[in-house]
Amino acid sequence: MTDALLDIPCTTITGEQKTLADFHGKAILVVNTASKCGFTPQYKGLEQLWQDYREQGLVVLGFPCNQFGKQEPGSDGEISQFCELNFGVSFPLFKKIDVNGADAHPLFVQLKQRAPGLLGSKGIKWNFTKFLIGKDGKLVKRFGPTTKPQELDSEIQALLK
Repeated sequence: MTDALLDIPCTTITGEQKTLADFHGKAILVVNTASKCGFTPQYKGLEQLWQDYREQGLVVLGFPCNQFGKQEPGSDGEISQFCELNFGVSFPLFKKIDVNGADAHPLFVQLKQRAPGLLGSKGIKWNFTKFLIGKDGKLVKRFGPTTKPQELDSEIQALLK
């Protein structure tokens, strides 16, 4: 029996259907992103994690979201171009989604249930909330927007051992 979290369909920014199961055997960092946010420079750190650890089994997955301060207003094509030109993003990006509310993407519904935020909060408070999932597909940890990607180094190294 597979874990339901791994079987949730997601659409890449280029229109390809994927599930987390497609990254079987890898540690996965899922992040809700935005292009016009104070945390947007974290794209550079996320790309660095991807470059540093992808050969060892980490995949970084970016999910653009426009729910916080309307900070991701662009089309999927504009988002992809912005990320590549400004931050050299080469890790997989997905179509723009909602992470909270009635239209929240099922992946984020599951992630929030499995790793509640501060004081048990189910909602995502802002852009660049991060979910780190182990190689076995079991959710490991949730990190708030203020946690910089490089601060996840030791957590990622531990998962990749």
